[in-house]
Amino acid sequence: MKTRAILVAGGKGSRLYPFTRYTQKTLLPLYDRPVIDYALGTIRRSGISRTTIVSNEHIGHIAKHVGQSLEHEQLHYVLEEEPLGVAQALLLARPHNENCRLLVYFSDNITTVEFDKLVHDFSEAEAPPGCVLLAREEEHPQAFGVAVLDESGSIIDVVEKPENPPSNLAIGGIYLFDETFWDKLDSAVKQKQDAFSISDINRMYIAEGKATLVSVGSETWVDCGTPETLLQASIMARDGKLNPRPYRER
Repeated sequence: MKTRAILVAGGKGSRLYPFTRYTQKTLLPLYDRPVIDYALGTIRRSGISRTTIVSNEHIGHIAKHVGQSLEHEQLHYVLEEEPLGVAQALLLARPHNENCRLLVYFSDNITTVEFDKLVHDFSEAEAPPGCVLLAREEEHPQAFGVAVLDESGSIIDVVEKPENPPSNLAIGGIYLFDETFWDKLDSAVKQKQDAFSISDINRMYIAEGKATLVSVGSETWVDCGTPETLLQASIMARDGKLNPRPYRER
């Protein structure tokens, strides 16, 4: 079963005011290229050829920058008229992404990790493979969903933005979900309504024993949603640690 991507580039970007009053945060520069080039490059290098980009009133600016699809690729642009939360942003992308497996990518996550093998194995699994939760080591993980591990190192829960984190493994921003994702989203939205978090879906997979935790370590992943982390990612881009290109160099 093919894996498609949803690139979520919505929200107000309030942590990056005043810049995001005039443009979408994914169009802010990381050294000499905008943020979205690095996120979309990561998706493309994973082998995914169908991507839906969800964004706010700046969706036209994003489309103008990204341009037409590459050969053998399909891009869909979806307008988020109001910032109504993660669930609604994902539901806007649903018509283009049913009966498939998904890479859900929140656009301000910039990483040096390559996902081609993960996506290939996930797509090739005969039975629904559950979900893959990508985690990174964070010195201060309180702002994220944090993995709870048992004595063997297996994930048994995710705690959203805890004051006292049970581990230093932050889960947030990039996920692989199997074809049961939309049913779980419907159920989670019905139960949680306005209090919905993507961690609610992760917990459903964990409860089924269908969640795999993959830790990418540290210094390979930046949530560039603040001026400080945007600068950190820009330095990484300047130093050649980040790749905005759609293909790996041979």
